[in-house]
Amino acid sequence: MTPTTHVQRTAVVTGAARGIGAAVARRLAGDGLAVGVIDLDEAECADTVEAITSVGGAALAVAADVADEAAVTAAIARIAAALGPPTVLVNNAGIGPRAGLVDMTTQQWDTVLGINLSGPFFVTRAVCPHMVAAGWGRIVNMSSISAVGDAGRVDYASAKAGLIGFTKSLALQLGPHGVTANAIAPGFVVSDMTRASARRLGLSFEEFRHGAEQSIPVGRVGLPDDIAHTASFLVSPGAGFVSGQVIYVAGGPVD
Repeated sequence: MTPTTHVQRTAVVTGAARGIGAAVARRLAGDGLAVGVIDLDEAECADTVEAITSVGGAALAVAADVADEAAVTAAIARIAAALGPPTVLVNNAGIGPRAGLVDMTTQQWDTVLGINLSGPFFVTRAVCPHMVAAGWGRIVNMSSISAVGDAGRVDYASAKAGLIGFTKSLALQLGPHGVTANAIAPGFVVSDMTRASARRLGLSFEEFRHGAEQSIPVGRVGLPDDIAHTASFLVSPGAGFVSGQVIYVAGGPVD
């Protein structure tokens, strides 16, 4: 019996300089994948790349604004040339400023939708041909519990709800090619975004965090590694029969 040769898969993780994206990139590298680390500033990805390469993993930092179609195309081409054709994608990059409907500017609406919804479209479209050619692929889109409604962020909620429809449509279209697509919808996770929310409310982060814990059934807030664990499963070979799903990682049910 001839032994099979293991081929290292390549993953792309956007918004991977810190927080959830960095945790996902590290976890996927620990699972044996080479990782293309995309964020706005290549230098800010250094810690993520170092955490991976220092233990023998393969990673490449690439600067790109996911809302810039040309920059995304160039970034994916660079990752494919350096690490191999990507067949795993985690669309994590996103922003979540807070503004009421009347106070929200058209520019803010366009910026939030551009990064949080058009960005995943651009990146997925650039990566998809590699997955189809391989006859195998995994796509994970980072939605949010805000997709069910967020009074202070109609732009963010709209983008994250749109991302769920995008995910389900990808699952239908790409399933025949061996590609799955799923969404993770985090609840309260310790991150720059939740820290910014605390500042806007005039609270210390510990006060804000404690308040959130009171409403979460498991009695704690989420950590980036909680999301990374879920992403690790969804991109694994063993998750091939899971597609078009929204996994709420929120410490309890979400209405």
